[in-house]
Amino acid sequence: MAPSLLGHPTRGTTGTNRLRRNDRWIAASAALRTADDPLVIDLGYGASGVTAFELAARLIRVRPDVEVVGFELDPERVATARAQLEDVRAGRSTFSPGLPVSFARGGFEVPLDGHRRPAVIRAMNVLRQYDEPDVPAAWASMAARLAPGGLLFEGTCDEIGRIASWVDVPAAGRPLHFTISFRLAGLERPSIVAERLPKALIHRNVPGERVHELLVDLDGEWERAAPLSTFGAKQRFLAAVAGLRARGWPVLGDRRRWRLGELTLPWDAVAPSQALRGS
Repeated sequence: MAPSLLGHPTRGTTGTNRLRRNDRWIAASAALRTADDPLVIDLGYGASGVTAFELAARLIRVRPDVEVVGFELDPERVATARAQLEDVRAGRSTFSPGLPVSFARGGFEVPLDGHRRPAVIRAMNVLRQYDEPDVPAAWASMAARLAPGGLLFEGTCDEIGRIASWVDVPAAGRPLHFTISFRLAGLERPSIVAERLPKALIHRNVPGERVHELLVDLDGEWERAAPLSTFGAKQRFLAAVAGLRARGWPVLGDRRRWRLGELTLPWDAVAPSQALRGS
């Protein structure tokens, strides 16, 4: 008997190149690069299979043996993505006909054939419609399907992929890190990411919560570094990150990642600290 499908259909919003920042992060992750079986799941890809195609096209550069499977609850979306895949196979798209991608119905249970377990599960813009108390169970359901050393990447981005944030969750189900990623050119203030925080944090941008303190401090350092705009947005962001570290924030990574507009911290540095009113 087929397993029950877990979750609710997403709004289906998708777009070309929308998830490029998250694609880049996954491509650099040890979860992918060191995996014995580099199987990657694009969970809740939406009304079009394009995000799975783009993910595979980017990951194959670092893991030629990668395989991407797109899962959606809605059978019509699966049929649409499979029709798109036929065009890819026939050479009627910009993607390689041999792109290692397939599509199937599935939700948080991540129903794979046999005993395979994914090295990576990507679930971007999936939990926005859920209530915050539902998030830990969703994380646990997905993360339980991971291979040893695997990671779930769950978060949110804007419609054109210029602002994104996500958490990485191991099999144990509690996030390890929180990452925000910006297109630095044209960035007015970093706290604009507040609108695109993961569901576990989006209601926590209030005084008394660590993620709120982070965004306030990051905005302050961004403003402090404004004179460096003469040398470009990257130099300004590097200075802002340096300022955060000087304030005592446990910023991870190095200048190579920061120059890309990425900022990563341990999850415990921003984890919710109090119950929501009415929860």
